[in-house]
Amino acid sequence: MIEKRPRTPREAAAFTLFSMTEEAAWSDGALHHYLARAGLTGRDAALASRLVYGTVQNQMLLDWYLRRFSSVRLGKIAPRVLICLRMGLYQLILLDKIPAHAAVDETVALVRRHCHANDRTVSFVNAVLRRAAQAVQEDALPALDCPDKESYYALRYSHPEWLVRLWSKQFGRKMAERICRADNADTPVSVRVNTLRTTPEQAAQELEAAGLTVAPHRAFAEILLCSGGDVAALPAFAAGRVTVQDAASALAAAAADPHPGDRVLDCCAAPGGKSFAMAERMRGEGQVLSCDIYAHKLERIRAGADRMGLSNVQTVLQDAAASRAEWVQQADVVLCDVPCSGLGIIRKKPEIRYKNPAELENLSALQAKILRNCAQYVRPGGTLVYSTCTILQRENEDVVRAFLAEHTDFAAAPWSHPVCGAREDGMVTLLPPLHDTDGFFIAKLHRRA
Repeated sequence: MIEKRPRTPREAAAFTLFSMTEEAAWSDGALHHYLARAGLTGRDAALASRLVYGTVQNQMLLDWYLRRFSSVRLGKIAPRVLICLRMGLYQLILLDKIPAHAAVDETVALVRRHCHANDRTVSFVNAVLRRAAQAVQEDALPALDCPDKESYYALRYSHPEWLVRLWSKQFGRKMAERICRADNADTPVSVRVNTLRTTPEQAAQELEAAGLTVAPHRAFAEILLCSGGDVAALPAFAAGRVTVQDAASALAAAAADPHPGDRVLDCCAAPGGKSFAMAERMRGEGQVLSCDIYAHKLERIRAGADRMGLSNVQTVLQDAAASRAEWVQQADVVLCDVPCSGLGIIRKKPEIRYKNPAELENLSALQAKILRNCAQYVRPGGTLVYSTCTILQRENEDVVRAFLAEHTDFAAAPWSHPVCGAREDGMVTLLPPLHDTDGFFIAKLHRRA
């Protein structure tokens, strides 16, 4: 991470964006780091967060505008300068509460202080932003010129065109636009209440007293949607009364439906949210084995279980694709939240949309391998749950249906929940605009007795 201490919201945002480009940092982790270093809270932290996420969420659109206001090709602009230009344009074009002079002047100051820029570069940035500001003031921004709806959605919402076309084919054109729009919306933090230590009503009161705006999830009693502060910095989090977890992830644990005394295997457990939710449903009785391939991630799971008072969670270093003979047919519940493209959590990690599609093509083979391997751990009469944080059919329904065709001792297990209704085929694809959750897939299977 960049070692300088940011002093303002814009510096915290710029340092976060620099770190993402220069160190391949994730947006949420880098932002949290620089907000803490700057000591920003309340409105200042909210402004820094909006600048980071808004700039990344709209990068393709901002670059399109930048090409029309800049006399220099984007590839010739120094990376840090380009980042500052994007952030400045975002404030000018897509935010309506920041005065144009503040957006221009503060961006020029960032370039001068943190981009190793000479006077010529500073003048160039100033000129580009002033041209954009004038176009906004005169309501003369260039119109987006696109040959069809999919390419328009791709540019308007800064999603790769291949992804928009895939979603349009899978869900229909209107839903594809709704997903893109939801990905770019200002998303509240989803908090799950630890019902072993408090109630949703008590937790909501505590979080509101700490200055957060809190609303219950419309269909998940233990989920609270929070904005206006850092939940992880509050006593309620430190004392394990709440934890940060999306309703979709919590729903996978609810679908698994373990009972007190069960033996549960969470095969790809990090960061541990589903293990915690299942352990709570078991009222601290039985055993949850939380597995991961990386030891440092297991340390995080242990720390989370300790914080939440879940003594029935144990961690095991284990590759989910490698067989473990002593586990065969020993688990009442097996949860496989497999590695995936992550394209369902773009609203939380906006940079995921810019992944190279070639790197995602072979994921289904790995997912099928993990599912086949972990299925052997389910006892006859037990439950197998397959989940991903993507909404691509090739990583979801296609993997499960191929597995069921090969393994006749497993069958789809019907289940229901207020978030998604009855699922007679055992499967659901959660979509942000429909379910108020991340994009997610859950399939519940039963091993015949």
